Amino acid sequence: MEARSLSRVGLVIVAVLAFEAFAFAMVSLGVENLGYDYQAYSQAAHRILDGAPLYDLSVNVAGAFAIYLYPPPFVLAFLPFALLPDQAALWQWEAVAIGSIVTGIAILPVKPRVRWILLVLSIISWPVLYSILLGQVGPLLFLLFAIGWRWRDNPVVLGLSIAAGALIKVQPIILLGWAGLTGRWRAVAISLGTLAVAALISTVVFGPGVWSDYFALLGRVNSSVTTPNGYSVGAIAYQNGVAEGTAQAIQLAVTVGIVAIVAVAILTASHEVSYITTVVASQILSPLVWDHYAVVLILPTAWLLERGRWWGLLIMLVTSLPTILFLPGAIYPVLFGVGLVAPLLVEAKDRRRAARVTHSPAMGQA
Repeated sequence: MEARSLSRVGLVIVAVLAFEAFAFAMVSLGVENLGYDYQAYSQAAHRILDGAPLYDLSVNVAGAFAIYLYPPPFVLAFLPFALLPDQAALWQWEAVAIGSIVTGIAILPVKPRVRWILLVLSIISWPVLYSILLGQVGPLLFLLFAIGWRWRDNPVVLGLSIAAGALIKVQPIILLGWAGLTGRWRAVAISLGTLAVAALISTVVFGPGVWSDYFALLGRVNSSVTTPNGYSVGAIAYQNGVAEGTAQAIQLAVTVGIVAIVAVAILTASHEVSYITTVVASQILSPLVWDHYAVVLILPTAWLLERGRWWGLLIMLVTSLPTILFLPGAIYPVLFGVGLVAPLLVEAKDRRRAARVTHSPAMGQA
C-alpha cells in the first residue's frame, strides 16, 4: 500500500477513535443536548409514519426543541433511522456525523500533513464537537462541500453534491449560481433535475400543501436579528442593545456585502477559491446563523494551510476548546468574515507577486 493511502487509513482510524471517545464522554457526563437536533429529524419522521402533518405550524421561533425546519425530501431520507429503536438510531446518526467529518477531511485536495492538522483541530473544535453532540446536519454538509471542492470539475459529482446539500438545507442552492457563472452548466442541469425529482416525490408522498406549510413556517421563524442566541452580525448587534430596526439595517448591509464579495470572487478568482468563498457565504447568508455553522470554516483553513499560510490555523484555534469559552459571541461573525475573504485576498496577493517576478527579468534585460 502506498504511503499516501496508509496516511489516509491512519487518519480515519485515529479520527474515529478520537470522536468515539468524545461521544462516550458526552454520554458519561449525561450531557442534556445530546441528539438535540436529531430529535427534530426523528420526531418529524415519526409524524410521517403516524400519518400526521410534517410541519408544526404553531411554531413561531427557531431553536426550540425538536422543531423540524428542513425541506420535505430530507425527512424521507431519514425514515430508515426512524424505524430503529431510538437509542440505536441516535448512535447510528452520530456515527454518520463522525464519519462525515472524517471522510470530508480525508478527501480534501490538500497534502496529507494538512489533513492531519485539520483532524487534530477538528477534535478540539467546538463547532465540530457541538455539531456532533447535537446530531446536527452540519457534518453532512461539510462532507458534501468537500466532495464538491475535490470533484468540482466532474459535472455528475458536483451536480449531485449541490442537490444533496440543498435537499438537506436550502442554503447550498446558491452553489448553482457559482456553477452556472463558472460555466458548469451540465452540473447545473444534473442538480436541477435531481431537485425536481426529489420535489415531485415529496409532493406525491405528502401532498402539494407540504410546500406552502414549509415556506409559511420558514417565513415565521427566520428572523436574522431577533432569534435568541443567533450569531449573525445583526443578531449580535441586537443582543448588545442596538435597536431592532438598526440591527436589521446592519444585517441587510452585511448581506449585500457578502453577495458582492461572492460576485468578485467568481469574476476574478480561481474556480477553487470562488467555490470556497461561495460555500462559506452559503452558511452566513442564512437568515439564522448558529455557532456550529463554523464547521464550514475547515475548508478555507485547509486552503490557507495548503498554501503555507500558517496563520490560517487561528480560524479554527480560536473556536477550539477551551479558548472559545472565554470569547464573546461576536467572534463568530469575525471568523466567518475571515473565512470568506482570506483565500480571495491571499490568491490575489500571490498573483500580483507572480506577475512581478515574471516581468522582472524582462525589465532587467531592457
